[in-house]
Amino acid sequence: QVQLVESGGGLVQPGGSLTLSCAASGFTFSSYAMSWVRQAPGKGLEWVSAINSGGGSTNYADSVKGRFTISRDNAKNTLYLQMSSLKPEDTAVYYCAKPASGHYACSAYVCLDAWGQGTQVTASS
Repeated sequence: QVQLVESGGGLVQPGGSLTLSCAASGFTFSSYAMSWVRQAPGKGLEWVSAINSGGGSTNYADSVKGRFTISRDNAKNTLYLQMSSLKPEDTAVYYCAKPASGHYACSAYVCLDAWGQGTQVTASS
């Protein structure tokens, strides 16, 4: 059974930093691209970032580019999202997600077939 468990969220002042972690199990983590998505209050899911299986290629939503860094440690089956210069609009539940086995390199919503329960990030004064 695929499991994705996010952690590291919390309350931070605007301009502050947090690092989120996603512990993965139940699949060959190192073979899959991984994504972070988020859901702000009253809004739908927003794709945030993705990383390829080896960690050498990353993509970011324009809203977070330059402030967030996605990374992974395949030896630890863990995905990370380093968040800096946080803004109130970053407030959301953050989820990590994996694509379906047949689309292991895809990070589009249509490809994602497993999600964690999410971790709350609140950037507020």
